[in-house]
Amino acid sequence: MSAPDFLDSNVLIYAYDASAPRKQTAAQNLVRQALLGNSIISSQVLAEFCATLLHRASQKMSLDALSEALDTLLPIRVIATDAEIVRRAVHANKSYGIHFYDGLIVASAEKAGCQRIWSEDLNPGQQYFGVTVANPFA
Repeated sequence: MSAPDFLDSNVLIYAYDASAPRKQTAAQNLVRQALLGNSIISSQVLAEFCATLLHRASQKMSLDALSEALDTLLPIRVIATDAEIVRRAVHANKSYGIHFYDGLIVASAEKAGCQRIWSEDLNPGQQYFGVTVANPFA
């Protein structure tokens, strides 16, 4: 079995954002695969997903709809942000010059043994601690 992929919060957000149909389709395909056990997310990703859809999305999601979305995402394995991941994120910031919160994504993916991070926020093709970034919307 191959190593899992890691989904950044933008993938989950676009899966529920009808304002960008092309991105929504790509994101929904990745979420479907994740629901089959082929991907991992982090507690940070879930928090960013909720905050964005509750407060910053062009079409804010109701609490009931967000709870339903979270129920749908429940089968996806979640890696908790711990002290080791925070420390590694600081190292990612120093080593790669990326924002601390992006470092948390990289550190979570590394700790989970992922081979790839699906994200539009990091540089496609870039490797961070041996984990390669791919942009699902390119």
